[in-house]
Amino acid sequence: MFSNKARIFVISVFFIMLVLFAYQRVYQLTAFCALMIAMIIIEYFRQGTLVLAAKYYHHKDFGKTEELLKQIKKPELLSKKRRGFYEYMMGAICLQKSDFDAAERHYELASQYPLRTLNDHVAALVHVANISIRQGNYDKAETYLQLALKDKEKITAKMLAVIERLKQEIKKH
Repeated sequence: MFSNKARIFVISVFFIMLVLFAYQRVYQLTAFCALMIAMIIIEYFRQGTLVLAAKYYHHKDFGKTEELLKQIKKPELLSKKRRGFYEYMMGAICLQKSDFDAAERHYELASQYPLRTLNDHVAALVHVANISIRQGNYDKAETYLQLALKDKEKITAKMLAVIERLKQEIKKH
């Protein structure tokens, strides 16, 4: 829930308190400060700046979202629930920039992790299929559309309409 600058500031405050408490030989508070520093560092690797990035993503501020997501140096260390959402947001940003290869890669990775809802998962698969159609890879698009229709009864009508349009596009070619 912190940006990296805020994390560094909070860690610095706790470190100063740790040194002060160690100097005064108040070992319980020294241990507490060390624990808080460790928790902030561990949470950086498990969550990164995803909570803040998601806030900007939902407000359609893709520039700020990208800035916050790029602060995550090693996304492979994120927890499974967070990694899927990271890849989904990065895919949307790449799609916004018309970087279709990167968007396809991010959406493929997002579909391998648990996402918030089934429709988010289906949307990631549909994005991969759509990009594959635009690049002329119709077999891959068909495969991803079949994966998207696995739980057809739980998918929203809007998403089913998009899938049907993509199927029609594949049939044309």
